[in-house]
Amino acid sequence: MSRLRVQSFAVSLDGFSAGPRQSEQHPLGVRGFELMEWFFPTRVFQRLYGKAPGETGVDNSMAEAGFANLGAWILGRNMFGPVRGPWPDESWKGWWGDEPPYHVPVFVLTHHARKPLEMKGGTTFHFVTDGIEAALERAKEAAGGKDVRLGGGVATVRQYLKASLVDELHLALRPVLMGAGEHLWRDLDLHALGYECHKTVAGERAAHLFLRKRS
Repeated sequence: MSRLRVQSFAVSLDGFSAGPRQSEQHPLGVRGFELMEWFFPTRVFQRLYGKAPGETGVDNSMAEAGFANLGAWILGRNMFGPVRGPWPDESWKGWWGDEPPYHVPVFVLTHHARKPLEMKGGTTFHFVTDGIEAALERAKEAAGGKDVRLGGGVATVRQYLKASLVDELHLALRPVLMGAGEHLWRDLDLHALGYECHKTVAGERAAHLFLRKRS
């Protein structure tokens, strides 16, 4: 059965998963890249974007698992790009160039309609204007029995957690203090929502925490 998974989602010791003031120059917010410094050296990242062979340790294994058995993704609009409000045109096509790393249908939450955007490598962005449950229904249908990965950003993950729609959550806990940005846990009572932490794994640059719904 198709599950909704949050994978490789970085969080600081003080609970922030993005820095403040996201922009085209700061796609993860100011200092946001510090949250992802566990991921950049991995073989997974280097194969996607880098030139080095990449490391093959625990952090890499965690990143690899995040791409297993995926049939679709869901993204918040801020994860697709920095454009706000009505689309001025269709020139913005994401952060990733002509061939995004998804290679499956991606459903982008937005309040402003836009026609589907087909990219190289099998990625097609579909823009969903009728809410998180509609996006999940469409993503599961497109996934064909495989899992759906919820890629963020923070507000989008929080929405799905509040609705208890996330089946599994993998957090990469980074030993940094952000002090400001987008807080993942603000006003969320995960225990009351039915979640538990069932596994922890120590990586090279992050501690990996796995949450799931209680039986």
